[in-house]
Amino acid sequence: MDDSIIRLIVACVALIVGILLGWLITFLFFKKGLSKKQLELEENAVKQSEENDKLVENARKQAESDKRELLLQAKEEITKAKSELEKDARERKSEINKERNRLEQKEENINRIQANTERKQEEIDRKLASVSEHELRVKDLEARKQVELEKVSGLSIADARTLVMEAAEREYSHDMATMLKQMVEKTKAEADRVSKDIIVSCIQRYASDYVSEVTVSVVNLPNDEMKGRIIGREGRNIRAIETITGVDLIIDDTPEAIIISSFDPIRREIARLAIEKLVVDGRIHPARIEEMVNKAKKEISQVIKQEGEKAAYDTGVINLHPELIKTLGRLKYRTSFGQNVLQHSIEVSLIAGMMAAELGLDVNFAKRAGLLHDIGKAVDFEQDGSHVQLGVDIAKKYHESNEIINAVEAHHGDVDPQTPVAVLVAAADAISAARPGARRENLETYIKRIEKLEEIASDFEGVEKCFAIQAGREIRVIVEPDKVSDDDMTLIAHKICKRIEDELDYPGEIKVNMIRETRVSDFAK
Repeated sequence: MDDSIIRLIVACVALIVGILLGWLITFLFFKKGLSKKQLELEENAVKQSEENDKLVENARKQAESDKRELLLQAKEEITKAKSELEKDARERKSEINKERNRLEQKEENINRIQANTERKQEEIDRKLASVSEHELRVKDLEARKQVELEKVSGLSIADARTLVMEAAEREYSHDMATMLKQMVEKTKAEADRVSKDIIVSCIQRYASDYVSEVTVSVVNLPNDEMKGRIIGREGRNIRAIETITGVDLIIDDTPEAIIISSFDPIRREIARLAIEKLVVDGRIHPARIEEMVNKAKKEISQVIKQEGEKAAYDTGVINLHPELIKTLGRLKYRTSFGQNVLQHSIEVSLIAGMMAAELGLDVNFAKRAGLLHDIGKAVDFEQDGSHVQLGVDIAKKYHESNEIINAVEAHHGDVDPQTPVAVLVAAADAISAARPGARRENLETYIKRIEKLEEIASDFEGVEKCFAIQAGREIRVIVEPDKVSDDDMTLIAHKICKRIEDELDYPGEIKVNMIRETRVSDFAK
């Protein structure tokens, strides 16, 4: 449409320019007196002008024709676009109407649901109110009923409950005793089976030799003349040794030997090393004695450190404080009932680790707790307090975890164990102490334990006699048959075991045998 108009304009401009040129030429020819040829040219120009007019007229007519066609095309396109827009508008309007209908329907459904919910809530509120009223009436009736029952029976609720419980206890005591016995036997059988498997496996995997240690050391001498040199002039050498080392020297008729006595094992070992060095050196006088004792102390300190490191390495316990390692090494020179405490600690550590592995617990944690459980025995002859409390103080001092501290504190039952590993450490300690040959018990302690065992059993009503046998590993209790029934025996045996566990320290386990015998005699006359 734009190109046609431009062409029309160009043609008009060309036509105008041609007319002007023709007129200009004509004017010039006329002014100068043009010749005939010029007139012909003018005529030709006129003719040309007429032709140009015709061309212009044709061009105008063509332009109008093109314009009409373009207008018709434009009207058709407009009509077509208008129809498409109207169609699209109708479709959109239809969709909007459908969506509006759906929303109105949903709104109606929501309103209907809300109305139903409100109606149901009102019904629930009415029912709750009715239930509350019923509960109040029931409570009131119960209170009246209790008052009436108390008036009729002459007993309060508490008294009636006590009578019912006593009657039930009398009626079902046999069933309770039987059930208790069955449960105890079943539990013990299962626990014994599992625990024996674990303990036997651990003991088989770790076996060590034991050498019973004493509180004296013997120093062999090359000859009896050396005894006199050790005693010195007017006893000055022996006094110097005893003063510097803090031990007692026993020089008797034993040939070529002297005895060092002390309850402090480290002092005894320092004295032994110092005397052996003096014997080898041959120069024995107070100044030399002091020098050799100082050398022996340095050697013992080095040995203590090495033994602590070796114990930690053998058990696989890492990240111990250096001072804690030294304290651990001191246990090499500490004994308990003849058992070396460092060896005992290593064994407890390994056994506890094995049991922890069998039970799926933290093996490293169990080994660490087992190794440190008797750490207080390294200083219990220098400081006041039990080895358990001293061990707890040492563990706290060197920033051991609360679980380790609890295992140390609970391995003799002073407190309740808070972790399974604490129980394993206590069990491993008992296993190590109870193994044949591990420890020895003096006569006085043994007699006291036997007497206490018989005293505990005799305290119960209906016990006629009791005897501790099997070196205190078993106690036989004879009861009076007219006072104690078969069912009562089960309960009494359970109570005796409980008191033994609470009041006695003993290795292994103690068996309680209850005996009840009824004899009837008659005479035929």
